[in-house]
Amino acid sequence: MQKHGKPVIIMGAAGRDFHNFNVFFRGNKAYNVVAFTAAQIPDITDRCYPPRLSGKLYRKGIPIYDESKLTELIKKFGVKEVFLCYSDLNYTDVMRKASIVLAAGASFSLLGPEETMLESKKPVIVVCAVRTGSGKSPLSRRVVDIIKSFGLKPVVIRHPMPYGRLEKEEVERFSNFADLKRYNTTIEEREEYEPHIERGTVVYAGVDYEKILRAAEKEADVIVWDGGNNDFSFYKPDLTITVADAKRPGHEISYYPGEACARMADIVLINKVDKNTAEAAKTVKKNIKAINPSAKILFACMPFSIDGKPKGKVICIEDGPTLTHGGMNTGVAFSAARSLGLEIVDPRKHAVGSLKAIYKKFPQLGKVLPAMGYYPKQLKELEKTINSAHCDSVIVGTPINLQKLIKINKPAFRVRYWIEIQNEGVLTKEIRKVVS
Repeated sequence: MQKHGKPVIIMGAAGRDFHNFNVFFRGNKAYNVVAFTAAQIPDITDRCYPPRLSGKLYRKGIPIYDESKLTELIKKFGVKEVFLCYSDLNYTDVMRKASIVLAAGASFSLLGPEETMLESKKPVIVVCAVRTGSGKSPLSRRVVDIIKSFGLKPVVIRHPMPYGRLEKEEVERFSNFADLKRYNTTIEEREEYEPHIERGTVVYAGVDYEKILRAAEKEADVIVWDGGNNDFSFYKPDLTITVADAKRPGHEISYYPGEACARMADIVLINKVDKNTAEAAKTVKKNIKAINPSAKILFACMPFSIDGKPKGKVICIEDGPTLTHGGMNTGVAFSAARSLGLEIVDPRKHAVGSLKAIYKKFPQLGKVLPAMGYYPKQLKELEKTINSAHCDSVIVGTPINLQKLIKINKPAFRVRYWIEIQNEGVLTKEIRKVVS
């Protein structure tokens, strides 16, 4: 173990944790990061933050343990302080984790924007949210379209999802579908990158967001930060747009760090507003006005279309993170099936392997199947679960062509969705101010 500085642990989920280490801890002799812990994402523990990325103070790298070992690690390494560095946790969970740390004898800390945001030479437009699954991704794509309409080239930098060999994921550039295969991307990564690539937009991601930023600046007129979960940006923004969710009123003031994103926003876009959520949208607006009275508030909905006409009994496949740490029980595939009056088959009784464990871990899940595929075996389990289901059709709500990754033995129909913004001219005007 390294001898410099105060021994600390970084609690993470393979994203914000690595960024905070890179920009705050890596060359900081006041601290000695003895371990990372990992949560939320399967199979990202029992590996090492590699020496190539960890720097001269950590020549052997830094071990990554499951978060369940936190108390044991604090005592083993004599840890003095633990830093929470991941997102989409309700306030009860944040303080429960703090209590675990305090009871073990260490201090509990959070790092803020001033200590973790990097500055760009180009205009930066940030899209973030109050919860996972609020609609950041379709909004990011709409922001990109607006920038392109000005004759400028936007480049998207996506919040990290480095779940493989970290030393090979330092800087990743995606401009075509071959890049998705070259970097061995998971379903979760593809859900974010594919729609941008289809529209001819370059996407960067990876581990070292200083190097990523400098690479992107060489080809971009404007940087668009496409956020992950409900985290705040890694870059200092010229315009911050935060998405709130009319289907989850109250979450904008009860989740970490989503409320911070709402408080920092120049524009708050309340999404998924329709006749069923109109009253809830009013609650969200009231909450936003209370914590950020200067923010411009816009409303949006997310219409969808279905490629073809599914018939008979169906199973519904949804975006995985929206259902898991996003906490939703259904998604757009379920809505599409309901709109057609189709009988929805419960996939839980057909689940195998890790998918069976997913249903136990997230009991709020309804009659939907999360598109989990973080590793090859899990992809095979997803395929087997789908193909063993007694149904006539499959409705796919994940925004990728799932049949490029697995073989589905029954007709499958994609649901495509997009964002429609009321008074979009307000958004366009604010974007023009920062890019012109």
